[in-house]
Amino acid sequence: MKTFKTEYIAKKIKGREILIIKKENYESFNEGLLGLGKIEVDSHQVDALCVIFDLEGFTNFCKQIDPQLAIPEYLNLFIKWIFNEIKVELTIKKHREGYETWADLPFLSKFMGDGILFLWDTKRLNDNQIQNFIVSMYKICRKYTTKFLPEIIKDIVSPPAKLRCGIARGAIYSVRNGNDYVGPCINVAARLQKLNSLSFAFSRRGIDPEEITGKYSKLFIVKKVDIRGIGNSELVCILKSEFARLDKIEKTKFRE
Repeated sequence: MKTFKTEYIAKKIKGREILIIKKENYESFNEGLLGLGKIEVDSHQVDALCVIFDLEGFTNFCKQIDPQLAIPEYLNLFIKWIFNEIKVELTIKKHREGYETWADLPFLSKFMGDGILFLWDTKRLNDNQIQNFIVSMYKICRKYTTKFLPEIIKDIVSPPAKLRCGIARGAIYSVRNGNDYVGPCINVAARLQKLNSLSFAFSRRGIDPEEITGKYSKLFIVKKVDIRGIGNSELVCILKSEFARLDKIEKTKFRE
């Protein structure tokens, strides 16, 4: 992905000066700017786990006085923090030669303007590891509120107050040389991270909340809900505590 700057030259036509875009500059505006490689390459399927983190209130954060000063500083801190947290959650032990982890690092990470998308290949993950992902991503969301936010609020005015997360498992398909991916589970995760006023949700497809071990096993309940662009009566797993705090109208959107 590359930025593009339009370049003009002045030209006189019939005594009138006009600005025209330089030929080379005009012709360089093409699909190559997306950095995807060759689009015509056949797509390949990957069974993936998609995790999308979204910064709640980021739009309002950008409306503050002199956002050009606050936004870069905040994003620099946040992006470094969340990549480090992903590594921390996956690490078992540090060795002199490297790090022992219980799962691979994401094979694709993508900034989405007000959040970040991560993709894992589930080929090397068993069911227990997938349940562990749910716990790890939940812990990252909690740490944003309890650790990251209290620290940066000393230097950043009114930063986004909550980190939301949507998780889904399913097939995705490569675009060009695998520099990007599309697929239903990405769409589902994107919808789930903005599901009503909830901050954490994952699709029940291929992820069994009853298999989550330890104290986290009692955190989630399964509900049916209509998801725009996905389908009616989709089974989603949400936090019991968040569901309990919904008002009566919002609760009616969720069914047993």
